[in-house]
Parts: sequence; C-alpha cells; structure tokens
Amino acid sequence: MKKNTVNYRTLIVTFAEPIRTLDNYFDDVEAWGVASLKEWIDSYESTRFTQTDEHTAVITSEYNAEYVQEWLQRHTSVANLISA
Repeated sequence: MKKNTVNYRTLIVTFAEPIRTLDNYFDDVEAWGVASLKEWIDSYESTRFTQTDEHTAVITSEYNAEYVQEWLQRHTSVANLISA
C-alpha cells in the first residue's frame, strides 16, 4: 500500500480585534462572495480556519498559507502570528 504524505502549514493567529469585528470587512457579500473571515479563508483550496476563542484562530493550509498570511497582515490587526 502506498502512503500519501501531505505537508500542511499551520498558522496560529491572534487578532487585536475580535474576529466577529473582522467579519465586518466582508459586509458586501456580492463583492467578496463570502460573509465572514472564516468563509473567505475556507474558500482557498486546502485551507481551513478554526476559531479557538474571540481573538484567536488556527489556520491550516497545504499550499496557500503564505498568501493567507500576507493578506491577513496587510488587511487585519494581527497581534501575534505563529507559523509551524
């Protein structure tokens, strides 16, 4: 049996603002195609957003993590970001 190994990158992001406040960025659903930060990140292939508390989320991605990280740092208030 052939074993399939996939390397996922994990980002642990703490935002300065509550995630529910960041969701306001996506108020124009027609323009964004999504209604929340989670939906936007989950729309990237092989990328998932899991909120762990009001300000923190774990994002896993097979190959889009660097693009998601760059966007978050440009457009949101990232207080802390750990990449593994």
